[in-house]
Amino acid sequence: MTEAKKLYVKTFGCQMNVYDSERMAEALGTQGYEQVDTADDADMILFNTCHIREKAAEKMYSDLGRLKPLHDAKPDLKIAVAGCVAQAEGEEILRRQPMVDLVVGPQTYHRLPAMMQAVGRGERVLDTDFPEEDKFTLLPKDRRPARGPAAFLTVQEGCDKFCSFCVVPYTRGAEVSRPADRLLGEARDLVARGVREITLLGQNVNAYHGAGLDGGEWGLARLVRELARIDGLERIRYTTSHPNDMEDDLIAAHGDCEKLMPYLHLPVQSGSDRILKAMNRKHTAESYIRLIERIRTVRPDLVLSGDFIVGFPGETEADFQATLDLVERVGYGAAYSFKYSARPGTPAAERAGVDPAQADARLQRLQNLITAQQRATQEGMIGRVVKVLFEKPGRKEGQISGKSEYLHAVHCDGPATLLGQIALVEIIATQSNSLTGRLYAQP
Repeated sequence: MTEAKKLYVKTFGCQMNVYDSERMAEALGTQGYEQVDTADDADMILFNTCHIREKAAEKMYSDLGRLKPLHDAKPDLKIAVAGCVAQAEGEEILRRQPMVDLVVGPQTYHRLPAMMQAVGRGERVLDTDFPEEDKFTLLPKDRRPARGPAAFLTVQEGCDKFCSFCVVPYTRGAEVSRPADRLLGEARDLVARGVREITLLGQNVNAYHGAGLDGGEWGLARLVRELARIDGLERIRYTTSHPNDMEDDLIAAHGDCEKLMPYLHLPVQSGSDRILKAMNRKHTAESYIRLIERIRTVRPDLVLSGDFIVGFPGETEADFQATLDLVERVGYGAAYSFKYSARPGTPAAERAGVDPAQADARLQRLQNLITAQQRATQEGMIGRVVKVLFEKPGRKEGQISGKSEYLHAVHCDGPATLLGQIALVEIIATQSNSLTGRLYAQP
């Protein structure tokens, strides 16, 4: 019996990259690779990269550089780079890093088995095409959930929005939605393997318009409702959304679909209409606020998260204040905020940026406000009974950890037999990024 080759995967960036990494590991499994937890043990190392921010790309190059002693010690070690940096800078990666054997974009990783055969012949491989074939139909059919009772499922890829700061349309391509029958089949397979919660993924996931079972086109709401009919699937989430794609039936689903969780990530990026126009977002601050009001009308306990960029080219103090005002009006349970990072090839990269020190100061002010709102949201959970899907042992002996319906990390004392199950938990305390609870004994 041939000994299995060892594969180490390091994932940068978004949840879609996590999903892609899982699928790439499955594809390489057909070539005899099994995943390991450390690079030192590996026969092959794969970096799945993110190109949203400059630092992520540079971190990838730094990590590659740190592999040199390991590569010197193991000359047969195979090194691959995948994902959005691979798509954008494939030839540059091969030029800068002679150790790299393989560069593959996010739309061609179904070809990995053939690529590895070429690598085995001593070739260096670059594949960053946008092929006509559907990669998902060509990947191994046997999914293996790698995250216990919670799993990701990509339903839509690509983006047609062309926000002026974003590289995704150039690295992921145009919007494409997967057919509903394949998604339902994959979801049923995941549930059969113990998954209880599925997060639907897409660059603009609520722009999903895939071929339905009835021959028509389904939106995300219809897909969610069909997924909710799967026995054993207890929770459904989706990310990342665009405000312009929140259709009426999806808003309604937040109120009447019990399995759709009361948590929504809906990025706005700025509270200034002038900056939103410069970003090519095609919505206003007021239209965003009215949208949130509509969603909260059907689901009052909704916990909202978002994304914000500060220091966008041309941003004035008044523009930034408009962002703070929007955050105050909306109220976020969590949010991600970043200083603007110019990406080569995007329209915004050609514009003069904000003074870095000023952008840093604005980012700190925004993060302080968001942190205060997050803390208030978590403190508001104290005394409430929530439903926790337990995913793993906690850090302390006898502890178990999981996520509430509001996506809060929750830990409490409890038996390992609850792992993979949903149980009622009374929240008794809050930490900076998690909640502490105790198992709730129903009267």
